[in-house]
This record gives sequence, C-alpha cells and structure tokens, in this order.
Amino acid sequence: MRAWEVARPGPIEREPLRFVERPVPVPRSDELLVHVRACGVCRTDLHVSEGDLPVRRPQVTPGHEVVGVVASAGEDVRGFLAGDRVGVAWLRRTDGTCVYCGRGAENLCPASEYTGWDADGGYAEYTTVPAAFAHRLPDGMDDVASAPLLCAGIIGHRALLRTALPPGGRLGLYGFGGSAHLCAQVALARGATVHVLTRDPAARRLALELGAASARGAYDEPPEPLDGAILFAPVGDLVPVALRALDRGGILAVAGIHLSDTPPLRYESELFYEKELRSVTSNTREDGRDFLKLAARHGIRATTHTYPLSQAQRALQDLKAGRFDGAAVLVNDLPPRH
Repeated sequence: MRAWEVARPGPIEREPLRFVERPVPVPRSDELLVHVRACGVCRTDLHVSEGDLPVRRPQVTPGHEVVGVVASAGEDVRGFLAGDRVGVAWLRRTDGTCVYCGRGAENLCPASEYTGWDADGGYAEYTTVPAAFAHRLPDGMDDVASAPLLCAGIIGHRALLRTALPPGGRLGLYGFGGSAHLCAQVALARGATVHVLTRDPAARRLALELGAASARGAYDEPPEPLDGAILFAPVGDLVPVALRALDRGGILAVAGIHLSDTPPLRYESELFYEKELRSVTSNTREDGRDFLKLAARHGIRATTHTYPLSQAQRALQDLKAGRFDGAAVLVNDLPPRH
C-alpha cells in the first residue's frame, strides 16, 4: 500500500513527510483492518509532523479522522463484518484498569495510545483500529462530511461541555478552524449566542454564515461579556485576552493539545470573580458516540476542502498558512489492493 510517514519532524514548509510503499498492516486479534476512504486533516497532525509533539513512533503515519470500510478483522473481534463503514478517531487504546478508566475518565489514562501518534493512522490506504475503539457512523452522511467529525467535532463537543455553558449562554470562540466551526453549530443548536474571534477574514465570513452573532479579530473585545469561551487557536497570548472577556463566573476551556507559552496572568482583571481556566485532554469513547448522535440529530455539517491522498503534505502546508476555512479532507483516490 501507499502511505505517508513523518521521515524527520520539522517545519511543514520543508516537507518532513515522505510518501512510501509499505506492506498492508496485519490486524491484531482484537483489531479491524480498515480500507481508508477519507481522512480529515487535523492541526494535531501538523504538530506531529513538525515535532511540536514528541516522537512516540518513528516514521509514524499521521491521521486520526478516518472514514473507511472494514477489510478484515482479528480472530477475537465480534460485531463487525467486512464492508461495514467505520470511523477511526484520536483515542486508540486505554488500559481499562487504572483509576481514571474506572471512574469514566479514560481520556486521562496514563497508558492511553493515540492514532497517528503512537500507531500509524489514516494518511494511508489502510490502517488498523482496536474494534472496541471503532465508531459506527450515522447513515446518510458521506465519507468526506463525516471525517472531520471524528476529532474536530468530538473535541469541540468536549470543549463545549468543559465550559459548562448555561442554557442560552454567551459563548466566545477564539480561532475558527475545523473544530470551532463544528462546535459553533452544536452551541447554536442548543440556543447559545456565539461570538467568534479570529484573525482570518474568510473564517469570520463563515462564522456569520453559520449563524454567529458577531465575528471580530482575535484580540478584539466581543460585543458583550461571555459566559464561556473556548480557545482553539494554539496561541498562549490569547489566554488572558479570553479571560478578560469573560463575565463573572465564566469558564475558558483550552481545546488544543499544544499551546504556545502563556504570558503572566493578572489575578484582578483575568481570574477574580471566580473565573476559571480549564484544559481539554483528548476525549472518551462516550464523548464520541454522544457527539455523532448530536451531529445526526441537528444536521451538523463540516465545511470541507478535499485533497487527494497523494497531496497530504500540501494540505498540511495549506492548513498552517490558513489557506482554507473549515476543514481539509484527504480522499483516497487509489484503487484498493488485497
């Protein structure tokens, strides 16, 4: 099969990825072999490729927003048949026995593993996934539209939950890429007022088209105090900006896996009046299942821009440069091989 690998992490402009021939992976006894149809391009893939995240698997194949069909299954797998359509997400495996797994917080499992970081992901013709971590996808949604839901959508959903936004609350979204534009749709469907703050004019236009009440620059003040906010941009300088925009008792959730250093915080103007700063770490399988049901119920749709699988490196370059709004999706245009 053909697959991309991170040959040597570094700036994406220097092309750290390499398109190679590899054997089709053999699934373990509890895994599915998935023929990839589409794979979303996530900012975390950029962090893996550029070395912002430490190397966990040398020459790893990125990609963790995978839509495909089951090609075969390990001997211990039950409930999946060849040809079933499945999604492969970021969280790949947990130990199931630690205190965090025991209390329903498997996203905090110290032994957790991740698709496209600890194990090869979806920038390839085939990938594998433990059957217990594969997602069944809603009917009626095509492969390209489904792909960004599997990380951008799920993480945005968890970040929204972390803000504890009250009914009809005022939500600020800092950055408006793949995850934020899906999160905004969920918040709007629940009756929230959404204010978007981002440097990208095209993203501001998309936000207004989706129903945001306002769209301003990333460092601007929103038109009203916020009950909650989510920082999607990996820019630590925006943390105090967003905290200052919160009303009393408001919560800021930082959604990214990587964030540049934050400046010192001033207690009186940025944290007093019981404002809170929270992080978001991965997601649980339950988060994923709940979000996919919400997406089907409310018609949550990703704004997508497609690239052939062979152009994955260019897609990451365009992501970093902000050349598209919404989300990029790689489409496997190579014929299947057995």
